[in-house]
Amino acid sequence: MIEERRPPPRVLVVAGSDSGGGAGIQADIKTITMLGGFATTAITAVTAQNTLGVSAVMPVPAEMVLAQIDAVLSDIGADAVKIGMIGSAATAEAVAERLARVSVPIVFDPVMVATSGSELADAATIAAFGRLMRIASVVTPNLPELAALGGEEAVLAHGCHLLAKGGHGEGWEIVDAIVSPDGARWELRGKRFDTEDTHGTGCTMASALACGLGAGLSIQQAFEQAVRFVRTAILEAPGFGGGCGPIGHQGVTDFRWNDLD
Repeated sequence: MIEERRPPPRVLVVAGSDSGGGAGIQADIKTITMLGGFATTAITAVTAQNTLGVSAVMPVPAEMVLAQIDAVLSDIGADAVKIGMIGSAATAEAVAERLARVSVPIVFDPVMVATSGSELADAATIAAFGRLMRIASVVTPNLPELAALGGEEAVLAHGCHLLAKGGHGEGWEIVDAIVSPDGARWELRGKRFDTEDTHGTGCTMASALACGLGAGLSIQQAFEQAVRFVRTAILEAPGFGGGCGPIGHQGVTDFRWNDLD
């Protein structure tokens, strides 16, 4: 008997483009593909960047972002949505309104600053993040972003889960934590790797989480998969560039989303 093959989870990514290929839409597509999903995209901004930093940013008009979302959802559909760099306050408001009608898991990565230190969201855009947090199933800030959003209680007050990424913490151990709206907490702890090649870890974590949720995994399973994927990709970094290099999505070949069934 031939086993029936399940279709790949469809993940719509709303995020900016990274010309260096390490983060943004490029990292999202690589992550979702390596996890056995199918990525579609709505590009919110075009950036000129490499491992040394961001030299230029051009936001895509909100109307064009919505046109991309509508084109994908009206035909291909989605099992999950991942939101990353949003481009502008107007786009944040428009995307939140449009995606409020979509009944699939939404993972919002509140991108403010690139790993290189370059600013990717102005004050008005950050102020509009509240609308996106209210429609999100999970919000995935790193520790500086979490502080800028007002801390754990402020994020959880929007009714979403929180995945606090621990890479910016101190010490030899990294603690990634996911917290439910009612305060239940799960943590994964791992050794901090001695490397500067971590560009794209935040985007990758959020996309891996969205892919897992889109495939029907529980939030704890999707969280575990996402952390495992990121840690493996860091170890597979290709060593490109003279600054904060990209992680190695192409080297993560030992598991896919259905391994945790």
